[in-house]
Amino acid sequence: MPSLILIRGGGDLATGVAIRLLRSGLRVVVTELSQPLAVRRTVSFAEAIYTGEISVEGITARRVDDPSDSFRILSTLGKQQVPVLVDPGCTSARLLHPAVIVDGRMSKRPPEPIGYSPLLYIGLGPGFEAVVNCQAVIETRRGLMLGRLFWSGGPEPDTGQPDGDPRRVLRAPADGVVVAHKQIGDHCEGGDLIAEIQSQIENRKSEIVSPFPGILRGLLHPGLTVTRGLKIGDIDPRDDPRLCQMVSDKALSIGGGVLEAILARPEVRSALWS
Repeated sequence: MPSLILIRGGGDLATGVAIRLLRSGLRVVVTELSQPLAVRRTVSFAEAIYTGEISVEGITARRVDDPSDSFRILSTLGKQQVPVLVDPGCTSARLLHPAVIVDGRMSKRPPEPIGYSPLLYIGLGPGFEAVVNCQAVIETRRGLMLGRLFWSGGPEPDTGQPDGDPRRVLRAPADGVVVAHKQIGDHCEGGDLIAEIQSQIENRKSEIVSPFPGILRGLLHPGLTVTRGLKIGDIDPRDDPRLCQMVSDKALSIGGGVLEAILARPEVRSALWS
């Protein structure tokens, strides 16, 4: 039986990579936290952890609570679906023996050891350096280098600034619990209340309002506990609801870089398409 690809993280960029690989005839498993922090939840396989399943552009992902439940994992794969495992430590790698691991958690720091070495370990974005802590790196920052594959060195360093207008990124103004007042896909006018952060220490709420007119493209799952400064939402001034249901051009470009890395290695190709 052909081997599979394990993707660490099920956010919107990792999901775009997964979809590009799935459409190329490959089998994919995703690992996530027990409480994922994906913002663009409508196009993130991570949302299956909360809802049980989610479909993104016609591809369905299902939650698997026990990363050692090989029967459930294989059964889900057999239905042409994506198993999303609650497995932050990536312990399932030793059970599934993936030929490729794609680290798409976007943690912006070097990966920790997981006790398993695939044929190819690919890192997405800052924190990775080819030959040092992975074998290949894909650039994730928009610009001329987006989606480029590196077999040595690494991508551009993290600038701490988002792509485009920095006001579009909504951040928690305080520590507390997310209380949503808008849903992903809602139109917002400038100044509209989008969410509040309920303090767990004091009886106080901090408001998060829209910085300008646009569509609410992303918002953390309500009820999550967050820390001050954490990204919790995203406003898109293009104001097009379709953007909330489509994998981004950025994610697909990164997915193309991952596919290039896989196709460039004959031993990996033979393991995945045998």
